[in-house]
Amino acid sequence: MQGKIVKLISNDYTVKSSGKLYVCKARGKFRNMGLSPIVGDEVIFDEVNNYITEILPRKNELVRPIISNIDMAIIITSLKRPDFSSNLLDKFLVICEYNKVKPVIVFTKFDLLDEDEVKIIKPIINYYKKIGYEVYMNDEIELIKKIFGGKVSVFTGQTGAGKSTLLNRINPDLHLKTGEISLALNRGKHTTRHTELLELCGGLVADTPGFSALEFTGMNKENIRDNFVEFNLYRDECQFRDCFHVFEKKCKVKEKVQDGTILKSRYDNYLNFLK
Repeated sequence: MQGKIVKLISNDYTVKSSGKLYVCKARGKFRNMGLSPIVGDEVIFDEVNNYITEILPRKNELVRPIISNIDMAIIITSLKRPDFSSNLLDKFLVICEYNKVKPVIVFTKFDLLDEDEVKIIKPIINYYKKIGYEVYMNDEIELIKKIFGGKVSVFTGQTGAGKSTLLNRINPDLHLKTGEISLALNRGKHTTRHTELLELCGGLVADTPGFSALEFTGMNKENIRDNFVEFNLYRDECQFRDCFHVFEKKCKVKEKVQDGTILKSRYDNYLNFLK
């Protein structure tokens, strides 16, 4: 039978197939192959003897939490307390793009901004929408509920951004603690010691919201450049085919930064990531 691993505790793999759960062991051959089944894997298993016999190809894999075949990352982004970090948001976006995970941005704490701060932040929010990202405010609960159907998701974002608060609003039955227990980046006092996919609004969400592998693992400078999505609109107009948009002359991307078409903070973060 074919199913999806939805929980891993010690060496026990819970596989879900046709609405039923099977607790399985992994065949020893995987150890010899240097391969381990992980949560999110689509597998072939023997439902009589409860053994996983084959791991089907993964479309992607995250390091922390260790999970595969992720469709979507919900990037919870605080606008104040903690202050908005374009660097962190852009880093999440580039990593998601590279790993073929759809990023969805949810901005929180807009109500804490004063009038001057609103004038600064509104164009930034609109820019991310303009370049194609799905963007929500955290009070748009009914709209947010609709994005999970049929998808495997993880939550991520800076500590204190309001991930557990948002999850509790989406599904109050989760009863996640806020403040004392930080679910961000698996830090703080979060005590979950296993990885599990929980049902949420017709989809599955990792029980440990947030992935903490924020290095550009496996990525080179070309990968970083190519996953700033709006840069790709102008690459063919640069003088050099392999333009890195840094020191090259007649660079269309730099021109678009100068005229305000490309958000300067995005470009500055790009330069920082290259270093």
